[in-house]
Amino acid sequence: MIKIYTDGSCLNNPGNGGWAAIININDEIKKISGSVKDTTNNKMELMAPIKALQEIKERQPIEIYTDSQYVKLGITDWVHKWIKNNWLTSKKEPVKNKELWTQLYELNQSHKIKWIWVKAHAGNILNEEVDLLAKQAAELN
Repeated sequence: MIKIYTDGSCLNNPGNGGWAAIININDEIKKISGSVKDTTNNKMELMAPIKALQEIKERQPIEIYTDSQYVKLGITDWVHKWIKNNWLTSKKEPVKNKELWTQLYELNQSHKIKWIWVKAHAGNILNEEVDLLAKQAAELN
């Protein structure tokens, strides 16, 4: 089982952003992160699982831990409605960050993923660590 912790951060919103992931494959830990100028927190929250899943080459069971309800609900619930409604929200507006959602959706379809929401800043060590990595990445801009 692969376990992945993801997080995104943005200094101001919009502003300089960072994303990070901690990937645990058979007790081998890999940490990845990146930064983007002039972005939003939601985009960084989406980039983290996208970049992490791009690191996984074989189809295996994966658990992804996120403290973002936006990501968790978006990929497990909302995306199906958006696709059915031609990428329009329930208010008939275009889905924001569609390009990132489509990437994440395709990656989600190519793996067996269980999405798990974790409460932010509640003492989960790996969630705290990935949060710090994302903030550090955002500060690199």
